[in-house]
Amino acid sequence: MNAPLTGLVIETQRRHSVVQLADGTRLNCVSKGRQLQLACGDQVALSRTNDSEGVIETIADRASLFYRADAFKEKLVAANVTQVACIVAPLPAYADELLNRWLVCAEASGVKAIIGLNKVDLVEAAATANALAMYRDLGYDVVPFSAKFNHAPMRERLAGQRSVLIGQSGMGKSKLLNALVGEEAQRTNDISQALDSGKHTTTFTRLFTLASDDEWVIDSPGMQVFGLAHFSRTQIEQAFPEFRPVLGQCRFRDCKHLQEPNCALQEAVRTGTATINRLSYLRRFCSETEAVPHYERH
Repeated sequence: MNAPLTGLVIETQRRHSVVQLADGTRLNCVSKGRQLQLACGDQVALSRTNDSEGVIETIADRASLFYRADAFKEKLVAANVTQVACIVAPLPAYADELLNRWLVCAEASGVKAIIGLNKVDLVEAAATANALAMYRDLGYDVVPFSAKFNHAPMRERLAGQRSVLIGQSGMGKSKLLNALVGEEAQRTNDISQALDSGKHTTTFTRLFTLASDDEWVIDSPGMQVFGLAHFSRTQIEQAFPEFRPVLGQCRFRDCKHLQEPNCALQEAVRTGTATINRLSYLRRFCSETEAVPHYERH
């Protein structure tokens, strides 16, 4: 019987994964049983079946897990990350609601979030930067950069971190990744697209090492939806930094922050310490999660 090995999951698609061992060897692996849900960044124990394949037996405890969920299913995005890098751009226009969903998920998962504004060479970038100023005021690092001409500001933010890049299609994540890891990213893209029958948008999630084994970036597929059903109302409320100081100060303990009298969150909007836009997102996300029957969360 082969001795158990340990390794890092560097690519996932459905039940198939690629695991990198400590010596750099990469094995194509399947999971033992359907209960094991893997994410890039997972540390796993596995058994080798031949020179190039193995079976994942167990997953080590995770320091963090970034994933999305709705009433029907959940999709793991990245494990053991220290940072979520939300990539947006002026063209095509990014979806502000999606950005807020990523920020809430990061906050509720205990992971730092930054916002990378790509394509700052475009004239439309100034208006987008103005729109993002409110997030800087909330304490988020908003990083203007150009994946095509100057990716250095983002490279600085990724230094010493285990990051996941998240964004809609067309935001320039692939160009940024190519600038960061060059030929390795292009080689993996070519393989993935071949396996995906020539699709322009891959369903693979992949991890690339940067300067050291503990400094890496995960590239996730472009996302158009991002459910937050795995969080409770309390977790979602706590994920809005501007509302944290007044939580629990509403007149009614079960306040939904809609039209109730003496609502502390509505008062924060009236006094200018929060925006109606963000309160609307809080209401919507809480309403969605309360409409989903409770299930066991990771």
